Amino acid sequence: MLELLNIISMGLIILVPLANPITTVALFIGLSQNMTKQDKNRQAFLASVYVFLILVISFYFGQFIMKTFGISIPGLRIAGGLIVAYIGFRMLFPEKKDDDTKTQTIKSIAFVPLAMPSTAGPGTIAMVISVASTVHSDQNTTPMWIIYVSSIVVPLILSFILWLSLRSADTIMRIVGRNGVDAISRLMGFLLVCMGTQFVINGVKEIILNFPN
Repeated sequence: MLELLNIISMGLIILVPLANPITTVALFIGLSQNMTKQDKNRQAFLASVYVFLILVISFYFGQFIMKTFGISIPGLRIAGGLIVAYIGFRMLFPEKKDDDTKTQTIKSIAFVPLAMPSTAGPGTIAMVISVASTVHSDQNTTPMWIIYVSSIVVPLILSFILWLSLRSADTIMRIVGRNGVDAISRLMGFLLVCMGTQFVINGVKEIILNFPN
């Protein structure tokens, strides 16, 4: 039992900084300005569920999926970076639309960008796949039941942390006000463009370093 707790703690220590729920909260604040409280709660719950599913699927089937479709880790980083940068540009330079269009658009933010790539981004997915390849190798001495339990418990706890964080968004919005939310949205957009660019740079750098001489 002690070993199980140690592995769960280690998994959270590794994944929480990578997932960075605080960044997702700032993104959620920027994208949910026109939502009702019920819609916000629904998006928070769905995003948490999606994060859990993405992490579990990445752990058990990530390597298989990437091999089947010929996707490399650098390719995953570059694709994720382009998505993040695109979302950042849209937040930095928002298009003026009527209220109906806004309402229709913001109802689809749970999976993209909240769950992926904001929380379960390229770095998080790559780490999960890397850990999975390690624990399934012949050198692993950890009992399999501990691996199976921790592979469910760690994503579950991370998803719960994300859900609690997103539910606090209303309180933050009341404190900062409408102008503050708009400022946070634009600042978050700029940071997302920077993050997306860095993802692409890291992916290209990894390709260059691994390119055969």
